[in-house]
Amino acid sequence: MTLRVLIVDDDALVRVGLRTVIDAEPDLTVVAEASDGAEVPPLVARHRPDVVLMDVRMPDVDGIQATRHLVSTAAAPPRVIVVTTFENDDYVYDALRAGASGFLLKRARPAEVVDAIRLVARGDSLLFPAAIRRLVAGRGGRTSGGLERLTAREAEVLRLMATGLSNAEIAERLVVGAETVKTHVGNVLAKLGARDRVQAVILAYESGFVSPTG
Repeated sequence: MTLRVLIVDDDALVRVGLRTVIDAEPDLTVVAEASDGAEVPPLVARHRPDVVLMDVRMPDVDGIQATRHLVSTAAAPPRVIVVTTFENDDYVYDALRAGASGFLLKRARPAEVVDAIRLVARGDSLLFPAAIRRLVAGRGGRTSGGLERLTAREAEVLRLMATGLSNAEIAERLVVGAETVKTHVGNVLAKLGARDRVQAVILAYESGFVSPTG
């Protein structure tokens, strides 16, 4: 199966660089490019990408607006990875809140780019716990009744998710099967109304369920 990628960046050189890296992989292909978020909806409808690499800062429609629009309006929205120069950027935080599945720095190595695309395409999230803690620090006050509905084991799984552990690593830590963990993660996302692990983890930090300073 070939993963289809849409590149969105107002810098033509960045687009060329990303296309070169992606098209060199046998299981990845760039189906389209855009220079602004306003171009994203029709391109997504036409080309059905699995993953969108979205520049977070663009002059007309930025990556936050474009991501929010995709997640809220597309029937089966692609996974979005926001691409940024600075990891401690409010734009990154807002893009993650809007529904992006993670972020990459523009200085990321080619191997990191292709690994990230494959990761989010299979339904996982690109979590950098330390960076997310820095982004969320000082933004508390958000609440969710869904947290109160978590079982003790689901709450434990959410705390481990917040440390960046994969399902397999959580299963090893809890001495349970990977499918059991997958079920717990699915229950956590459903109860919190979260699209993926990133949104669940951000909510856990913002609500104080997990401490950003811990």
